Amino acid sequence: MTHVDLNCDMGESFGAYRIGADEEVLPYVTSANIACGFHGGDPRVMRETIARAAALGVAVGAHPGFHDLDGFGRRNIDVTAQEAYDLVVYQVGALLGFAMAAGVPMQHVKAHGALYNMAAARADLAAAIARAVRDVDRSLVLFGLPGSHLVSAGLAEGLTVANEAFADRGYMPDGSLVSRRRPEAFVTDVAAAADRALRMVLEGKVRAVDGSDVNLSADTICIHGDGAHAADFARALRARFESEGVEVRSPRNDK
Repeated sequence: MTHVDLNCDMGESFGAYRIGADEEVLPYVTSANIACGFHGGDPRVMRETIARAAALGVAVGAHPGFHDLDGFGRRNIDVTAQEAYDLVVYQVGALLGFAMAAGVPMQHVKAHGALYNMAAARADLAAAIARAVRDVDRSLVLFGLPGSHLVSAGLAEGLTVANEAFADRGYMPDGSLVSRRRPEAFVTDVAAAADRALRMVLEGKVRAVDGSDVNLSADTICIHGDGAHAADFARALRARFESEGVEVRSPRNDK
């Protein structure tokens, strides 16, 4: 049976600020990428998000990003490979501590925002992130953009990798994501997003902004938890996959 993981970036609230619709999204996804306090999240939110995910059988993973609350981790920061390694080890270790305290296994690591996109294009950053994941726990799955340096670096370090596609983002002809500054960056129609996601899984293709088809592998499909219609997207994608006979399950169930 064809299968795919459905993941969501979440746990990004902090202090008095609520970001995202975590409780509404969680029942429909199979993997939760939990912010680790740098671009969003805080200790309380990390602990509570792990507990909510575990109660629903949703696999948990770390979502490390740049130390940039003001920019929500979506601004490029000129870091060295060593700095990238350090910030990933620090954040993954923080979430791992909470997971261990709760008796919940941690499944994966997915870099956030600008760190993710920079590592997709820069081999040195990708290698640093993959090495950081390996050094903390080589059993963790590394999520990355298909065909990117992040995926190849993960494989080079002997990690299990999951090729990640995005139901709610536009694609460039080279398979990269459209800049958030451009109007084509986002897919806002729920039905269109479900159609795109299904085609990604069944055909391994997505339509780029210029009308061309991009080939990609989709082991896991992402929904951005801070999106305006995150819960609607999660509900629609889960229903569409199941109606078409696509099993929705986390990568931990592939082992």
